Amino acid sequence: MNLIPENTKIQSTDLRVRDLNASVYFYSDLIGFKIIDKNDTEAILSSSGELPYLIRLTEDRSAPVRMKGSTGLYHMAFLFPDRKELARVFMRLFKNNIKFQGFSDHLVSEAVYLSDPDGNGVELYADKPKNQWQESHGQIIMDTLPLDLSIITNELDDPDVWEGVHPDTTLGHIHLNVSDIRKAEEFYNEIIGFRITNTQFPKALFLGAGGYHHHIGANTWMLDRRAKADESSLGLISYTISIPDKNYANSVYERAEENNMKVDSDENGISVKDHDNIKIRIIS
Repeated sequence: MNLIPENTKIQSTDLRVRDLNASVYFYSDLIGFKIIDKNDTEAILSSSGELPYLIRLTEDRSAPVRMKGSTGLYHMAFLFPDRKELARVFMRLFKNNIKFQGFSDHLVSEAVYLSDPDGNGVELYADKPKNQWQESHGQIIMDTLPLDLSIITNELDDPDVWEGVHPDTTLGHIHLNVSDIRKAEEFYNEIIGFRITNTQFPKALFLGAGGYHHHIGANTWMLDRRAKADESSLGLISYTISIPDKNYANSVYERAEENNMKVDSDENGISVKDHDNIKIRIIS
């Protein structure tokens, strides 16, 4: 199988939300993403205010709450260009009394965790310089250590400046709750083609392209096999992977079909569902 193109990235995420205005307030007014377009039931946002969007929010006031322990979104992770820009958003949230869920030094990155109004996990992070990443036996070493927040906030020499997130902020990775790590590996490694970058955490798997520590995370940490994922519930509708090679994207389609995955195509790309019925759009 050919290697997945090095400049593959996670392009965007689509979320179903209970209250559009509350979600727009969280992602735009507080975190600082800029609204590209908004109507009564939908909004799209990016770091620059221009397409392509990073987040699409679709309101559905009748949607059920996602069941605890079901498969779906663990968190979506927004990558800031450096510590200073991460600190800027952290201080914005801190001053607005947002509740944080954790702060971690992952050796390859430094991260702040919280959740949005619908309980979707959100990671805000900045990578450490790549020359500081370490490898062992072909894997990128990661860990979850306490983060000294002063290391981050000391970078901020202009704390009163607020213009929203830096326009170079991207969706660095997406992390999923899955039902079976082996099946997740089969799909993301063998069918889509991401390289396995780390297997050191129990019940978890990390994969990436182009030498990145991970674009995809998968875990069974909170799995409750009695809880069935509901496609109509609040939370993740789908997410989009940008693979800038049409021939490679076509090969993903072929491998998915050969493995009896549910896959469709149109002029914009392909849509495929993984073993947990999570919908992925692939554009090129």
